Amino acid sequence: SFHEYKLNFKKSKEMCLSYIQDAMLQKQWKRAAEFLTFYIESLEKDFSAEYTSPSEVIWRIGTEILCRHSHSSMKELNSFTEHVKTLGVKRYLKVCLEHTFHLLCNGLIDEAYQNLSLAESWRFGEQTFIQGKEMKLIKAYRGLLDYYSWSKQKNILLEHGQDGFEDLSVEQEMHSCFRKAAVNLQEIIKIPGVWDLFVKCYVDLLEFYGDHNAARQVLSEYAYNSKFPANPNAHVYLYQFLKRHGESKKSLISVLKILHDIVPSHELMIDFNIMLQKSKKRKRRRLGLEVIFAVLDYAGWKEDVKAWSCLARQVKQIVISEKHLDWIKQEWNSRKDWWPAFHFSRYLAKRNWQENESLSYEKALVAGILLGKDCKYFKYVSHQGCKAQVKRLRILKKFVNKHNPVYLRISG
Repeated sequence: SFHEYKLNFKKSKEMCLSYIQDAMLQKQWKRAAEFLTFYIESLEKDFSAEYTSPSEVIWRIGTEILCRHSHSSMKELNSFTEHVKTLGVKRYLKVCLEHTFHLLCNGLIDEAYQNLSLAESWRFGEQTFIQGKEMKLIKAYRGLLDYYSWSKQKNILLEHGQDGFEDLSVEQEMHSCFRKAAVNLQEIIKIPGVWDLFVKCYVDLLEFYGDHNAARQVLSEYAYNSKFPANPNAHVYLYQFLKRHGESKKSLISVLKILHDIVPSHELMIDFNIMLQKSKKRKRRRLGLEVIFAVLDYAGWKEDVKAWSCLARQVKQIVISEKHLDWIKQEWNSRKDWWPAFHFSRYLAKRNWQENESLSYEKALVAGILLGKDCKYFKYVSHQGCKAQVKRLRILKKFVNKHNPVYLRISG
């Protein structure tokens, strides 16, 4: 009966898809391609009333196979993509975008630009309106390629210099690219989202033409507009911009404070700590200690000499002045249960000494102050240092022994 035929057909279709999936997982691209051909042919024989176009399945699987298959070419991928575009109008612009990425990955920049221009002029009734978001992305990526052309022209100009460069066509072409890029990049970054690359390119354009106020406004909006998702990079770009233009320490600190709250392990936290340590304000120096302790809570920083020397320097300053020992105590209280095993074991002392003596020195100073002169890490490193007659470590041993009562006050 027709009902049985429908059930069997549905079953064989699902089996075929699972065979394709299995072949793809095992990276058997030839086998996957054969099953996909069979799958497409079987769809042509599907006369069931509730037939729905599986164009997305064909697009995604087909593209994956063609990108991985050793015998496929760019020509075949282009041909397949053009077929898929007409197959599924509902995702026409998505296919165009993916096609663009493949062309760019293969270094075909002019073809990618042409593909985006054609997509931008595409109109298909209400489908054009429904795919509005994709259209904005199409325009944004075209803006990115216009920026790329602008950048190339700019480099040509800078290489030749203004003197003796008589051909104005490069300069005209450059300004034309600037206008086109600026319009499209400006539009996309107004929409709440993560637009790092687009923002960086747009700011580069504005800075080159000396519009620093507009560039600053763009970066501030990107970092502080509450409609945008929390994005550490937005604060990094703003900080780098302010630093480039010699802004005040106060401005730089306020940007890095937010970055510290979002990503306490960020690499800029070293710069932040150094800046805060140099401050005359007590509140800032206190924050500096908090920042560097937080950095060293993360495994990625465990063996970073710069981070340990920042902490060692600040701990040493506090111990010598005997002011603000309560700062160290507050930071240490929440860490004393796990930092000794995490940072100051005998195993780590041995490994650090073999791999990096400078790291051992900085860590031993911190360990000696926080855990006292009998701590495993400090004892091992100072013993090795004395054996190897490292003057620096004799001075360190003397310092920690002299200030051992500090350990009792911190740990008490």
